[in-house]
Amino acid sequence: MTTPTSARGRRRAPTRIERAAGRAAALQKPRVILALLLLLALTCVMLLDGYLRAEVGGDQRVRTGASSSKVPDKVLDGGPILTFRGGQATTVSVPSKTIALTFDDGPNPTYTPQVLKILKQYDVPATFFLVGSMVSRYPGIVKTMVQQGNEVGIHTFTHVDLSYQSDARINREMQQTQLALAGAAGITTTLFRAPYSSETDAIDNYSWPVYKKLGDEGYTSVFVDTDSDDWKKPGVSKIVKWATPSGTKGAAVLFHDAGGERSQTIKALPQYIKEMKAKGYTFTTVSGVIEKRNAASRQAAATSSATNGRSQTTTGLTEAGVTGTVPNGGTGTGTGTGTGTGAGAGGAAVSRLQAAHRTATGMTLYEGKALIVAVAIAEWALPVLSSLLFVVGVAVMGRFGMMLLIARRHYRQRNKRRFSWGPTVTRPVSVIVPAYNEKECIANTLESLAQSTHPIEVIVVDDGSTDGTSEIARAAADKLGMPNVRVIRQENAGKPAALNNGVRNASYDIVVMMDGDTVFEPDTVRHLVQPFADPEVGAVAGNAKVGNRNTVIGAWQHIEYVMGFNLDRRMYDLLRCMPTIPGAIGAFRREAVLGVGGMSEDTLAEDTDITIAMHRAGWRVVYQEHAKAWTEAPGSLKQLWSQRYRWSYGTMQALWKHRKSLTDKGASGRFGRVGMPLVVLFQIVTPVFAPLIDVFTVYSMIFVDFEAALLAWLAVLGIQLACAAYAFRLDKERYRYLAMMPLQQLAYRQMMYLVLIHSCITALTGGRLRWQKLKRTGEVGTPAGASG
Repeated sequence: MTTPTSARGRRRAPTRIERAAGRAAALQKPRVILALLLLLALTCVMLLDGYLRAEVGGDQRVRTGASSSKVPDKVLDGGPILTFRGGQATTVSVPSKTIALTFDDGPNPTYTPQVLKILKQYDVPATFFLVGSMVSRYPGIVKTMVQQGNEVGIHTFTHVDLSYQSDARINREMQQTQLALAGAAGITTTLFRAPYSSETDAIDNYSWPVYKKLGDEGYTSVFVDTDSDDWKKPGVSKIVKWATPSGTKGAAVLFHDAGGERSQTIKALPQYIKEMKAKGYTFTTVSGVIEKRNAASRQAAATSSATNGRSQTTTGLTEAGVTGTVPNGGTGTGTGTGTGTGAGAGGAAVSRLQAAHRTATGMTLYEGKALIVAVAIAEWALPVLSSLLFVVGVAVMGRFGMMLLIARRHYRQRNKRRFSWGPTVTRPVSVIVPAYNEKECIANTLESLAQSTHPIEVIVVDDGSTDGTSEIARAAADKLGMPNVRVIRQENAGKPAALNNGVRNASYDIVVMMDGDTVFEPDTVRHLVQPFADPEVGAVAGNAKVGNRNTVIGAWQHIEYVMGFNLDRRMYDLLRCMPTIPGAIGAFRREAVLGVGGMSEDTLAEDTDITIAMHRAGWRVVYQEHAKAWTEAPGSLKQLWSQRYRWSYGTMQALWKHRKSLTDKGASGRFGRVGMPLVVLFQIVTPVFAPLIDVFTVYSMIFVDFEAALLAWLAVLGIQLACAAYAFRLDKERYRYLAMMPLQQLAYRQMMYLVLIHSCITALTGGRLRWQKLKRTGEVGTPAGASG
């Protein structure tokens, strides 16, 4: 904030308003940042959830029938376990009468626990190739799986075919799954099975480089010998038949514990295990297969050594299968070396069956736990947000319905030929114009009042202006021949103090309040005061119009004024719980204003504050649609933010100040019983959570169904357009401005959401703001020039 300089070049002390504005600006920035951080957090949660559910595009292979000319024949014809020790491809076959039972696509919260229960019941180990996104969502199942003695491998993070992905995507898929395993069970693994893989003879020129790359990083790729094809749901008997190897051959057998409805798999698994055991088969893990081959190699080496009289060392399978560093540069220690390092025979057996596991340590472990926590938050937040979305959607649609029905009734009731408030009010009234640095607008304001068809006195209260506002006002009054204009100067004390000064100096029992940047039509005052023919009416809200509507920002505000403010006021009027009389145009009984203590400085929304106070004092507050005022709306986004921030925060202050109205009895308690809940629901709660509609729309477009989400958004826009068109019809406005409404929904509405969230944060953190002055241009002249 710059220090003003007087005409003589000497610095003067900042005014009270300027000092308050400086403090407010200093407070706003961190709160704006906090509001943006909240929105960013929500966006991150939804992006994480969408990524975890692998709903970004399809995950099908994009090419089929590729050549395998670059794949070695020994690999195509080899066993289901592929390693690259020393850069050389080596395959391992499953020994005869041995089953390496494997499951893909888990964990699943419904079927994986049932599979684990069956395996435990029959004392059978298995190897589970897990999808990282599912691991992060159901870490408890993975922890139980590992503790039970089963082995786990990687099946990518999002179940994507790596054959057609970049190296960066491949690394990300593997590393993220390793982090998920570290966070869930405290381990990493060297086993990998590619999605959509089958036997080794299906390796093609696109997938072969992927296996070589991962092999060089220490991974062991696992394929299948026998596929149960349980995903086809052919029936229990066929699943068992297709999973059974021919003769006494050993096999890596594939089942699925996730990826669809797996009830047939659950029924087939116990039968399959019993039949295989009856045939003399044993069950083991992939590491168990490698250990069996290692044992056979060691035995053959020992025999050869004894025969040749010398010792030989066996390398290859043991090292390839169960030793080495954690892939992707991770760190950790193995849970076993395949030679039996456990505590006792049982511990050694478990270690050999889980030899591919590595204990996660350091940053791998901490990052993994952080991932699990983040996913847990996303998993909890999305259902809550979805429920809030439903509530918000119902509230928004309900509000539209209420506004349309009640506004129509209001319009028909007030525009009947026989409708009358009572005897015509013809007595003079006082018009109070608070002004602070309004040199651009004050002459236009007085010019419009000079044309009034109702007798008035005008009281201009200059609230310490430094731009010559009072001199301009006096000069304009003299030029217009208005002896009924009085200009009162006071030290800068704020708008409420200026209004109270005007009320005290008013000569008549009805006072009309308007802003210094507003112009009235000739009949405005006459229409505005007619409801005072009803002795129950204590205040009247007029129809504020945006005068500078020919800019994009002005057109957006014009739509908002007509559709939002005026439709709202029709509804609240008929429900007899009007929450706000606009500062641009309102009329009061002088005795009512003084009776409630005048305009209060307790809140930033003094107009809302006094309106609620009038209700609580037992007065009726009504809306007069024919009393029109043309006001200059903010011309820049910065000014608009400042104004709406003050409005929304001031409304919250006023509602909190009058919270005891909820327990008021009789007519004075009507606002608390009806108005307070409606204002809180429609002006605070619903707008605060309304961004969920847009956020979920974007979420659905990206992760679910673009066309369906777009159609839903267009349907909501259509409803809003219908409501706006009806509001424009009631106010006899031109429909051409509705062409700006789609853009308003995409940009302007988002800004209003942020403003309200900003206000809520300010309220929750106990911040305080003072009245702020907007920059005026004076472009709103006579009403005739502003219309259209």
